[in-house]
Amino acid sequence: MPAEGRSGRPRASSREILAEAACELFLEQGYDATSVSDITTRAGVSRSSFFNYFATKGDVLWAALDERILALTRRLRDQPAGDADAEVRSAVAALADGFRPDSLALAAAQSEAMGIRDDLQREAGVRRARIAEAIAERLRREGVDALHADVVGAAYGGAVLAAIWRWAVRGPGRTELADVLAAALAVVPRADSLDQADGALA
Repeated sequence: MPAEGRSGRPRASSREILAEAACELFLEQGYDATSVSDITTRAGVSRSSFFNYFATKGDVLWAALDERILALTRRLRDQPAGDADAEVRSAVAALADGFRPDSLALAAAQSEAMGIRDDLQREAGVRRARIAEAIAERLRREGVDALHADVVGAAYGGAVLAAIWRWAVRGPGRTELADVLAAALAVVPRADSLDQADGALA
């Protein structure tokens, strides 16, 4: 059972405290002007504690999603042969399970105020690529043409990040990410709905 504070609510973990402190500082003084030392001082924890959780200050925003992408990659890698399209769609939809408003959602909604828009776009591209490759690799194992696997993987990666951004900008408390992601996935084509590309493109 988690330890409780005086209010009776569970105490926040050091990771949560660091994320909250980082977002406060990004809003107050901008992302570029905020150092790891600033964050740890505001949070009241040591630098070593920070680096137990995050490699860089930017990772504060992405850590939760990165964990989910890693779980997605492992799930797709370990799945036995079967209906790859259905398995991929189910695994991607599961990314939204229990996803609650966090530092990434705040940064997406307040990117201009934090001065982090360009950095977020660059880092979002990294996550889109990770999702795309995990899915394309799964589809290729099932014999899907390499070109089509890459295209479908990219579509899934784009759908996930677009859904997170739309959910964040709308206000996470107004809707569930799962609903927004489901709407995004509805427009992603099934690999088996595409004509097989010419062998020269494989």
